[in-house]
Amino acid sequence: MPRFAANLSMMYNEHPFLDRFAASARDGFRAVEYLFPYEHPAAGIRSRLDASGLVQALFNAPPGDWAAGERGMAALPGREDEFRRSIETALDYARTIGNDKLHVMAGLIRADGDRARHRETYLRNLAWAAEAARGDGIQILVEPINQRDMPGYFLSRQDDAQAICREVGAPNLRVQFDCYHCQIVEGDLAMKLKRDIAGIGHIQIAGVPERHEPDLGELNYPYLFELIDSLGYDGWIGCEYRPKAATSDGLGWLRPYLQTQQPQ
Repeated sequence: MPRFAANLSMMYNEHPFLDRFAASARDGFRAVEYLFPYEHPAAGIRSRLDASGLVQALFNAPPGDWAAGERGMAALPGREDEFRRSIETALDYARTIGNDKLHVMAGLIRADGDRARHRETYLRNLAWAAEAARGDGIQILVEPINQRDMPGYFLSRQDDAQAICREVGAPNLRVQFDCYHCQIVEGDLAMKLKRDIAGIGHIQIAGVPERHEPDLGELNYPYLFELIDSLGYDGWIGCEYRPKAATSDGLGWLRPYLQTQQPQ
């Protein structure tokens, strides 16, 4: 049975960030993820996790200047030193917080940019990040993101992400399979999951097209959850959606699965 992690960047926005941990635990979640922890000391976040009995499933490495519109640096030539510092910062946080998965964002490129050059930079940076994380038992993840929500993002397709991971060849480099993004870009989710499951390190969900609860929209998630189970995936499934109203009020879809929410 699937196990779900609340995404605290999108869910429980009714509460200040540090209070979202307890709120998610009260609703039955046993794991959390979010975009970035860096506004808060790592020890403070760890204390919230421990107090609520939560597992940290995932967070992102620093993405550059998020407020100015940057969405990662891994595929940006000339930003290599900054990228390496961002990975070192993320690994420092992960050692305290306890997660073993780290999403590394590729970045935005211009429509007329030299894609081959960006790809070469991306491969080198991912190889460096994977090697830096390997000693801590941390898996580096890359995520295809749709161009509607994030125009110009370097990586949008599952096959491209899988090919990049194979080319880098690091044992701790995997793809973050976000069902929402994949449906918008490619569709045919079941076949993509069957094809790529060996290279998938984390799965995320949201309703399509509005990115609300997974029981709203065009995707048949109960079918996909059964498929994911049948493929042997035993990781957390991140709930990266924007609740249509109050977070707790929209969790009817989760209740049948609550008994399976056990930390590893």
